[in-house]
Amino acid sequence: MAQDVSTAALTLNNGARMPQVGLGVWQSSGKTKSAVLAALQAGYRHIDTAAVYGNEAQVGAAIAESGLPREEVFVTSKLWNNDQGYDRALVAFDASIKRLKLQYLDLYLIHWPVPKLRLDSWRALERLLADGRVLSIGVSNFLLPHLRELQGGAKVLPAVNQIELSPFLQRRESVALCQELGITLAAYSPLTRGQRLAHPVVVELAQQLGRSPAQILLRWGIEHGFVVLPKSVTPSRIEENAKLFDFSLDVAALSRLDALEEGLVTGWDPATEA
Repeated sequence: MAQDVSTAALTLNNGARMPQVGLGVWQSSGKTKSAVLAALQAGYRHIDTAAVYGNEAQVGAAIAESGLPREEVFVTSKLWNNDQGYDRALVAFDASIKRLKLQYLDLYLIHWPVPKLRLDSWRALERLLADGRVLSIGVSNFLLPHLRELQGGAKVLPAVNQIELSPFLQRRESVALCQELGITLAAYSPLTRGQRLAHPVVVELAQQLGRSPAQILLRWGIEHGFVVLPKSVTPSRIEENAKLFDFSLDVAALSRLDALEEGLVTGWDPATEA
């Protein structure tokens, strides 16, 4: 069967399968429920939310309303900074599950590498994993030094590291370590928050392949073996962002995109975190 957005998935280091394209819902505000419903109707089977986004309840309501079996939708949420530490993390997880009205999460991430608390938070996630309340655990915004620290103190390595990735921000050292350790990379802000959609190389490749610039940036992530998490609340764009599996980028096109590295951070920069 040919891959499409509903079937394309990566196998994590614990054997779980994670859909390679997910809908990001950061700053989706009051449109979160309709965006999630549109995505699920378009074939998405992966929704990425977080406690700090303030929309877990809307995500859960959309999943319930979709009528899809729970096991067919991969749901990620994240532990926010104010809730880090062992005991507080466990309480925060309970609150997320309650807002989502789910019995378990497919993936729970530490949202940010908070100094002095992140290792205790990780122990809490290991507990949740052992208890079967989450099927996979991981981190977000962890770069090389944070990953090395965690590697030294963890009983279970992260299944996923979600960081900002695009041709314009490639985090090559951190990506290489994740690949060495078998940690799947998930790319947030893969569309550079629109800042590089008009870049001449991206536009030229889009024209050559009869695709949109957004599809070119997302396919770059797919070609590199990343999970991609485009965010949109517009149904037509949600559908467009899913159409990534009936074309590919050849070696020359990938090389041109790989050469665009410029260290473009469009959101938070975890490199500033000790």
